[in-house]
Amino acid sequence: MPPCALFVHNEPQLLPEFRDKHTYVSRVCAGDGRAYLGIQPVRSLVTGATGFVGSAVVRRLLREDHRVRVLARRGSDRRNLQGLDVEVVEADLADAASLAGVCDGCDALFHVAADYRLWAPRPQELYQTNVEGTRALLEVARRAGVPRVVYTSSVATLGIPKDGTPGDEATSVSLADMVGHYKRSKFLAEQLVSEYVAQGLPVVIVNPSTPIGPRDIKPTPTGRIVRDAMAGRMPAYVDTGLNVVHVDDVADGHWLAFRSGTVGARYVLGGTNLSLRELLFEIADIVGRPPPRWRLPHGAVMPVAYVAEAWARLTGKPPIATVEEVRMSRKRMFFSSAKAERELGYAAGPVRLALEDAVAWFSLHR
Repeated sequence: MPPCALFVHNEPQLLPEFRDKHTYVSRVCAGDGRAYLGIQPVRSLVTGATGFVGSAVVRRLLREDHRVRVLARRGSDRRNLQGLDVEVVEADLADAASLAGVCDGCDALFHVAADYRLWAPRPQELYQTNVEGTRALLEVARRAGVPRVVYTSSVATLGIPKDGTPGDEATSVSLADMVGHYKRSKFLAEQLVSEYVAQGLPVVIVNPSTPIGPRDIKPTPTGRIVRDAMAGRMPAYVDTGLNVVHVDDVADGHWLAFRSGTVGARYVLGGTNLSLRELLFEIADIVGRPPPRWRLPHGAVMPVAYVAEAWARLTGKPPIATVEEVRMSRKRMFFSSAKAERELGYAAGPVRLALEDAVAWFSLHR
């Protein structure tokens, strides 16, 4: 559904003359029985707006003149919201009671928030946020009658073909194929979303690949790779691959899914498939450092990951490598965005630009 619609009995109908405008149009009946068309901006709620992908989505919506309400936890790092004209509502996905009313008056919900950790001392926290938090939020959206929802899943929920070809939305996969708690929690959350779609909630699912770029304040696991490669702290690599995309392209994909995605459908929002070696060599070229020299066998890295996780449990600090990361690295995580390109008009930019933007941002925010 495009961002403009005529709402009659809560059913959105396309108004072609407003196809390229970024407002909803609602029919308002006056007391004398006459009907008027009122034009008003879309009011969108964005979760995860203080984070990497969420803040990019907020910026994309503001460019489309949406009125943006963001969900933020009390005490959260809000640097990514500085200077943005948004309404901040304090709530926590882990606290269902705090979500009451957050969707009231909203025309759209972008549920971007997730607990994205490949290692956690208390794995149940990932399920509490990613599964139960999603359940609580979708229930609030359903009760509020939100007419359009975009749910941010991940390519982590998709299958990887055994023949080495890129995976896509149709690649078969099961919960048993999910490696680690993060992947399992996102897989279960996506199943939950599909259940709500079956109950009538109009949700479009997007599956970003591996975003990089500015405002990666935590940083994400991929952001740590970029940062460490910039500093020369990655002299070796394992034979694996990933799909890299600019975070702003992912944000654009969210907007396109909102505008014209099919309810219940999934869309991979990816970019370029690269081996880890190619990725590290590109970063080395950008920063002017020698590229890594050694390729390590996966078997040699696994003991390091076990020791790193044991040390992390003692110190409370994230491990330098995780068992989950090593297990995932045994497969090249290549994906195709052909469906999003075909149905949404999605187009990712050059991977070199994404890497240059990431390097520039990390250089200024050491």
